[in-house]
Amino acid sequence: MKSELLDHCGYVAIVGRPNVGKSTLLNQILGQKISITTRKPQTTRHQILGIKTAGATQVVYVDTPGMHRGSKKAMNRYMNKAAASVINDVDVVVFVVDGMRWLEDDQAILEKLQNVEAPVILALNKLDKLTDRGQLLPYIQEMSKKMGFKEIIPISAVKGENVGSLESVVTGLLPASPAFFPEDQVTDKSERFVAAELVREKLMMRLGQEVPYSITVEIEQFKLEKKVLHIHALIWVERDNQKMIVIGKNGEMLKAVGKQARLEMEGLFETKVFLKLWVKVKENWADDTRALHNLGYTE
Repeated sequence: MKSELLDHCGYVAIVGRPNVGKSTLLNQILGQKISITTRKPQTTRHQILGIKTAGATQVVYVDTPGMHRGSKKAMNRYMNKAAASVINDVDVVVFVVDGMRWLEDDQAILEKLQNVEAPVILALNKLDKLTDRGQLLPYIQEMSKKMGFKEIIPISAVKGENVGSLESVVTGLLPASPAFFPEDQVTDKSERFVAAELVREKLMMRLGQEVPYSITVEIEQFKLEKKVLHIHALIWVERDNQKMIVIGKNGEMLKAVGKQARLEMEGLFETKVFLKLWVKVKENWADDTRALHNLGYTE
């Protein structure tokens, strides 16, 4: 049941180019993992809501795919559109950048944010990797000239440093409103979705540079029987040679991915999991609009 006692509630978009730590930040804020993370860019492909209710405030964070240029495939266009569409419909925008590295993709996002009505907070992430913090103040002053940011806050999403300060600023910018979601809900995504994402995360962590971007995961069965959760996951790739790589010699790669994903699922779902994985080829699925729709990439 939704609480009518909350004073403030609103939507907050977390935006930025790929691999700046947006999903890590969301997981840190929520105190649990709902969005997969890897060191590879473009890990997040969907908008994911992370809901935090504390005291008289509910914040609905929207984790978006990394915005990037050179969107040749339908998948890339889908991710860019998913990220860009949200910024005009939220109450606050958190623009995450990689420390003191300002790239052309950051500039392109900044230009999209210039006409946004919502206040924009610039989060300088990966503070833990900065060796000379004396450089921060001059850099913050330089960044403040780029646009009228509401605040510029250095943070470490992975360590949690200054994340509380960021949350305090966000909370202070939310409109007066009752809650949109039940107090105990932390995401809009189903356990089925989370299971597929966990399999994809383990694949991305173990595979080389090219193959992960040609992979998606579809859950064919998700059923609890006699206290055992039976999950059948179908891994789609674009070419036969990618299928061989994913399976690995004597099936070792697939077994390792399955074991790692299963153990994390058991911790997350708090029950024993029986996970079965298959690999199939669907040529050029990432550039096929109909295939993307069928695989759950819908606007």
